[in-house]
Amino acid sequence: MTDDAPELRASDADRERVAEVLRDALAEGRLDMTEFEERLDATYRARTYGELAPITRDLPVGAAPAAPAAPRVSMTKEPERAGGWAGRITGAEPSSTWAVAVMSGFQRKGRWTVPGRFNSFAFWGGGEIDLREADFSAGEVVLNCVAIMGGMQVIVPPGVEVIVRGIGIMGGFDHREEGVPGDPGAPRVVVTGFAFWGGVGVERKVTRAERQRLKEERRQEKLERRAARRELHSAVREDAMDAHRRMLDDHRDMLREHREHREPREPREDRRERRDLRREDRDRRRRGED
Repeated sequence: MTDDAPELRASDADRERVAEVLRDALAEGRLDMTEFEERLDATYRARTYGELAPITRDLPVGAAPAAPAAPRVSMTKEPERAGGWAGRITGAEPSSTWAVAVMSGFQRKGRWTVPGRFNSFAFWGGGEIDLREADFSAGEVVLNCVAIMGGMQVIVPPGVEVIVRGIGIMGGFDHREEGVPGDPGAPRVVVTGFAFWGGVGVERKVTRAERQRLKEERRQEKLERRAARRELHSAVREDAMDAHRRMLDDHRDMLREHREHREPREPREDRRERRDLRREDRDRRRRGED
């Protein structure tokens, strides 16, 4: 692991790659169980590359002692994968080929490369194998799951064909996702193995980012429908008010026409002349009294 950017935040996939190196070292006898547990706990608690770096610095890659090298985790983000399934079936080396949980648990999730065959074992424990953001080393991958008094959960993204061939004794394998045709070019996932007093579940889920995108789309659609209803109600109110105003205007016009028909209004000049005559008559009577 390079030390050029130790402050960068580590991802789940980064921690899983370091954990895989520790498991290989335990299997090769380079670490005893106490050291393995301490380093594994430090791995899953690590938040940055600087915290991950010392955990595997003294461990070689692989079993070749001639040229040991410190296992490295890339400090740069991987380029965006090509669109469609073709960009996810890479044929690259797998990130992890096995997982074990004895009275504990394991996870394989995030951005990792699934091998052609992945072996997992859980005894009094559980595991999660999440393929939603994974790349695939082959067009068909086999997940061999052995669960003894424990359980495992396999999560696949939409568009992937799933085949379940496991055997359960006082336990079982989940077959609900079988029979769904896969997208063109999508990988096929075969879930096999053995479950005794345990179970292996298989479910199809979208990624968190896709779920958030769909949620945002539904929210926008809801807002648009609400805005359309407000515009419709406003238009209906305006039409009703216009009709009411027209009705009042028509009623006033009818009253005006009715009054003019019953009592014709005399011209303004005639009214002015009549007022003048009344004023002159009052003035004459007043002079006569004086």
